[in-house]
Amino acid sequence: MNRLAAALLLAFTATGVLAQGVPAAPAAATAEAPAFNLEADVLRSMKTFDVPGMAIAIVKDGKVVAARGFGVRKLGQPAPVDGQTLFEVASNSKAFTAVALAMLVDEGKLAWDDPVTRHLPDFQMFDAYVTHAMTVRDLLTHRSGLGLGAGDLLWWPTTTFTADEIIEKLRYIRPATSFRNSYAYDNLLYIAAGKIIASKSGKSWGETVRERILTPVGMRTTTTSLAESAGVLNQSNAHARIDDRIAAVKSMPVPNGAGAVGINTNAEDIARWMMVLLDAGKLANAGKDAQGKDVRLFSEARSREMWSAQTPIRIAEPKPALAATRPNFRAYGLGFELKDYKGMKLATHGGALQGFYSQVTLVPEAKLGIAILTNAESGPAMASLQYRILDQFLAIAPTDWIGRFGAVTQEAHDKELARIAKEAGRRVGKSQPSLPLAAYDGDYVDAWYGKVSITPEGGKHMLRFSRTPDLSGPLEHFQHDTFIVRWKERNFNADAYVTFALNPDGSIERIKMAPISTETDFSFDFADLNLVPVKVKKAE
Repeated sequence: MNRLAAALLLAFTATGVLAQGVPAAPAAATAEAPAFNLEADVLRSMKTFDVPGMAIAIVKDGKVVAARGFGVRKLGQPAPVDGQTLFEVASNSKAFTAVALAMLVDEGKLAWDDPVTRHLPDFQMFDAYVTHAMTVRDLLTHRSGLGLGAGDLLWWPTTTFTADEIIEKLRYIRPATSFRNSYAYDNLLYIAAGKIIASKSGKSWGETVRERILTPVGMRTTTTSLAESAGVLNQSNAHARIDDRIAAVKSMPVPNGAGAVGINTNAEDIARWMMVLLDAGKLANAGKDAQGKDVRLFSEARSREMWSAQTPIRIAEPKPALAATRPNFRAYGLGFELKDYKGMKLATHGGALQGFYSQVTLVPEAKLGIAILTNAESGPAMASLQYRILDQFLAIAPTDWIGRFGAVTQEAHDKELARIAKEAGRRVGKSQPSLPLAAYDGDYVDAWYGKVSITPEGGKHMLRFSRTPDLSGPLEHFQHDTFIVRWKERNFNADAYVTFALNPDGSIERIKMAPISTETDFSFDFADLNLVPVKVKKAE
């Protein structure tokens, strides 16, 4: 999820499954906000934030209140989103990884505080102490000392690295803080967690999740990879902005991200998942076991652990219009973010991959679950609906969250465009590179990513990431020894500065990169790269 979206995220009809729930007493309309109407609210949010298709699941007190779709699967085509339309849910897959590990804890096959090296003997971090001290719990709690999204370029956009290669490269990624010092969201350690699950089952993460979680829960149409979804007709297309206009784009297969991402699901199936989570692991309609106990996916003890604070998260101050969304506490548990709203605890998580954003919000005390699946990249679209639905089912006076998030989002975007324009206006227009353009060509290597090349092509100089086929684009001079790379895949919205540092003799010492826009997704962790020229051996 990009930095801007992450900051902002802080009568039922039509296609899908509908059931009679028992919602809270409807909150009366106010001068600011009309009375709650799911269809009207969703359609307004989609229009405000340019989202072609959306699926909503709401469960309350063990019943499905809504599991249905809105809009279209692909812009420009009539096929509608319904309750069975598949969406990529990206990091909402982390809850499945946490539950799979919780089941292993229940079975005595591992403990949360086991050293990771007990289960992955070759596991190694940059620091030897961290290597030996890191536990299974640490893999799930974003407190490893790695920086935000560190190493994500190993799997995003689609790369040719294997999961084993990604885990091996952890040893080359320098920490940003000390171990267990602070929260910084990461994906690579969930890939390692997925590897532990696979090693215990003798099957892949996806096969294990299907056999041990999806099948017992009844998530019959959910898949664990895009390859598995390939033959499914009823699935949504990815959409992203290109030159500030929404457009259909290709999906991003990331099979090497299993454990961190991978689940593709729909409103009907995710409703079943939320009911199991809200019932502390009890499987609905599964009856009793031979000992007369409820049949469970995982124990109540594991449920409490997953929703107990493990790593505190700093609370940012929202814009005044969104002040009521500010939590009193915020932390990460095991596969879930924890915070409160109007005095009630929430267990929640977001997901973001190219062209898909999703949000799952659970209110254990109210037995309420909300899932919002979208085929676009708008955190505010989900956040506005999340609070709108929470207000309705928690009997809170309604607020026009769609209008408020819309105004705040537009203001932030306008300010960012103005900042970029101002920065461009400061450039020294008559400056020249220190070296002839051909002198910048060559191979460069980073300790954890590997090789990046600059080569002449059609009168331009192309920057290419060797293990990321889609990450290539021409360099254009900005000022002095700084260039801008414009990625061929314009939907990445991740153009970056490329700055060359020179040695005293005029040779190139290194390349540093930085995203141009603060709206660039943090998983484009260009700033963490330290690219140095590959020395070419001279022929004797």
